Amino acid sequence: MTDAEFKAARKKLGLTQPQLARILAVNLTTVQRFEMSPDKPSASKVNPTAARVMDWMLAGYRPPEFPT
Repeated sequence: MTDAEFKAARKKLGLTQPQLARILAVNLTTVQRFEMSPDKPSASKVNPTAARVMDWMLAGYRPPEFPT
């Protein structure tokens, strides 16, 4: 999953960056770095586990931390 796909998935799920950080149990900065363009020095590749959780949520899974 690319940075743009990750961001688009978050928006499609109606989640803010802080909400997604809580669901993934990571710092807000981590989510922000996942969504940065790869040409930025502080950008990080999207973690494969985070990408898989996003795919599950897009398929209908809702973890307990998902806002109602």
